[in-house]
Amino acid sequence: MTLAEMKLTDDRPMGPAILRGVQCKCPACGDGPMLERYLKVRDHCPKCGEDLSHQRADDGPAYLTMLVTLKVVTPLMVAAMFAWDWHPAVMFAVFASLLIALSLFLLPRFKGMIVAIQWSRRMHGFEGVNEHQR
Repeated sequence: MTLAEMKLTDDRPMGPAILRGVQCKCPACGDGPMLERYLKVRDHCPKCGEDLSHQRADDGPAYLTMLVTLKVVTPLMVAAMFAWDWHPAVMFAVFASLLIALSLFLLPRFKGMIVAIQWSRRMHGFEGVNEHQR
């Protein structure tokens, strides 16, 4: 195999890695849990031993969570405002609850997705050869 052929093969395809990340599973093996607690990424996968300590998700998951939740809930709120004559306190309670629930659901999934993308593209210290794919 020539060097050019080696560079064309992707041993860490992004699609499966993102799906594993959204499921909060290790991007390398897909079996081990990526998160230790709600948002704390494990240092190593308990199943395959992949080093996950290099991740730098930072504010990305929070930004994506806000982007998606506000783009989904705002049109619903406007539609509800014109469709029903709810008291403002009821409107606030319903849509604030929806925003909180959706945010709590999406935040760890976006964190897993961003860590998986970093792993797949060998960013921030994920350059090393993956042990379980040897």
